[in-house]
Amino acid sequence: MSVYQLGKNSSTTEVTNISTNGFWLLSGDKELFLPFSKFPWFRQSSIDEITCVEELRKGHYYWEKLDIDLTDEIINNPDNFPLVAS
Repeated sequence: MSVYQLGKNSSTTEVTNISTNGFWLLSGDKELFLPFSKFPWFRQSSIDEITCVEELRKGHYYWEKLDIDLTDEIINNPDNFPLVAS
């Protein structure tokens, strides 16, 4: 019987910058900008809430403290996904 431990995920997801206009999300080799005008749920959030993000699957991000999940498709094309919550 062979027992082994899977390697640590080397692809990290993190918020690299927050400004008055939005924030930058770095995941692997891509950087995405989430403007508060398109993602208003983050506007009044704390730095701790915004930076507590994980990539559940490739291109699917989850902010546990805010109960928000977004995909690359939504982030890159927010106008295709009308806001349903505020």
